[in-house]
Amino acid sequence: MQVISDDIGRILQNASWIRRMFEAGIELKQKHGAEKVCDFTLGNPDLPPVPEVGRTLRRLADTVDQPLSLGYMPNAGLTSMRQRLAEYLAKEQQVPLTAQGVVVTCGAAGGLNVIFRTVLEPGDEVICPSPYFVEYGFYVGNYGGKLVPVPSQAPTFALDVKAIEAAITDRTRVVLIDSPNNPTGVVYSRAELEALAAALTRAAAGRDKPIYLVSDEPYRFLAYDGVEVPPILPLYPFSMAVGSFSKSLSLAGERIGYIAVSPALPQADLFVAGLILCNRILGYVNAPVIGQRLVEAALGATVDVGIYKSRRDAMATILRDAGIEFVVPKGAFYFFAKVPGRVDDVQFCQLLADELVLAVPGRGFGLPGYFRLTYCMDEAIIRRAAPGFQKAADRARGQ
Repeated sequence: MQVISDDIGRILQNASWIRRMFEAGIELKQKHGAEKVCDFTLGNPDLPPVPEVGRTLRRLADTVDQPLSLGYMPNAGLTSMRQRLAEYLAKEQQVPLTAQGVVVTCGAAGGLNVIFRTVLEPGDEVICPSPYFVEYGFYVGNYGGKLVPVPSQAPTFALDVKAIEAAITDRTRVVLIDSPNNPTGVVYSRAELEALAAALTRAAAGRDKPIYLVSDEPYRFLAYDGVEVPPILPLYPFSMAVGSFSKSLSLAGERIGYIAVSPALPQADLFVAGLILCNRILGYVNAPVIGQRLVEAALGATVDVGIYKSRRDAMATILRDAGIEFVVPKGAFYFFAKVPGRVDDVQFCQLLADELVLAVPGRGFGLPGYFRLTYCMDEAIIRRAAPGFQKAADRARGQ
């Protein structure tokens, strides 16, 4: 008896490497003790939420006895939340956004799914730079689309705009970028984004349907060393910024994200109406009301970026001492390092696991030969992993 679809069956057989390594970590922790395992697999922010969240929760607790305090709302989000968010994003994106150009979603993941449901027809293509966040393929596939990864420039992971332009076909509907990037930590420069926008303008000329540029930005706040994260909306009329507050406010479980649509987009009212409809018919209905109230009160605050920078620097020192090659992340909280020696990425992650250090093979992000590490955990855990990295790297090199 076949109880699930062929498609889901295939996905289960090729489950996410992130989840696979996370589950392996559970076994190691049960066997050796959680305090002995250094788990760098999941990007689950460990910092407590900003103080505004606690204060707002206490205030909300005194109002839940009022009628409809936790009831349904407009599918696009609370009116006051959309207004506050539009004002905040207008400054961030450097365009005159209004509440009518912003939709509150169930996280950035929900926002991407809403966009793809709104614009994709079966067989349409979504181009993204590689390596890429593995879930993108599933989100695109949910609506009959095809993800088309285009390799970034080695070894810096800069955008290869020429390769992206060459990959555009009659079925290309979206170009999806992620900056600061998961898994590489790269931040695309203004010059790169301007070149990409120019390429899409050329490619879209004369087409019946536009090519949309979607920028996935949940790590926008998390950039280091004075690096600029340029806004995408002023550069291209058919653009959208998608973000969330999972990392910036440490509210990952509350699932609050957004879609911000370029005010220069033709027929923007119709487009946003499509987004709002899809937010409802996909079953999201509306983003969680408590989460919206928390974000509305905390807009403009962030967790301490300096803590993540210190962790980044500690991880860089450990990898460098172990002779492992990497590009220093400019943003987010990931390293995407090159596998040392004469083993592949799966084998090296197993060598690390033998030392009770957990990482994710690069093939899980579309690029074998590398491995991903998160550093959203206590710095003591990062430093404790140093001998394990050294021993695994030595074994990989046959020393």
